[in-house]
Amino acid sequence: MPINNGFLKSDRTEKGDENYTPFYAVNPILKYIPKDKTVWCPFDEAWSAYYRLFQESGYTVVRSSLSDKQDFFIYEPDKWDIAVSNPPYSKKNKVLERLYALGKPFAMLLPLTTLQGKARYPFLKKGVQILAFDKRISYYQSAGYVSGCAFPSVYFCRDLLPSPLILEELEQYERPLRRIEDIGITK
Repeated sequence: MPINNGFLKSDRTEKGDENYTPFYAVNPILKYIPKDKTVWCPFDEAWSAYYRLFQESGYTVVRSSLSDKQDFFIYEPDKWDIAVSNPPYSKKNKVLERLYALGKPFAMLLPLTTLQGKARYPFLKKGVQILAFDKRISYYQSAGYVSGCAFPSVYFCRDLLPSPLILEELEQYERPLRRIEDIGITK
């Protein structure tokens, strides 16, 4: 049996958490989020694909991030209905534990391998829905766009999808995450 060297060599520490979701990976979850709900993007900067695409699509959206001194494990916005984001993978157990404790619908983009594990089992057995794709997502990292990924990613959802498992085709397109005005460069 072949070994997945990419996964074995991938950085699964906090340093490896800097994988930013491209816009095309946010599009598939949009149709499952009711427009009359307030979306909380708990791990997102103002330039993130989640925050920007939800805003552009007419949703009421709030965001939070550590750079704004809003730690997901402590902070919670006054009003929100559904949490949607790409959390730090090194903290996925704690993230899932908190989301299940909050008791509201969510969609978190995580490695498919998150489905298995003793630490996550108590939460996932309470109910999990999966939105999976026909190909792997290519993330942005601090060095720029990375074509290909060492692991498959899926949306782990709760009380959101119409069925426990949905398979969809990803329609890839390029759109930069950061605009010149987002990073403070003036013309």
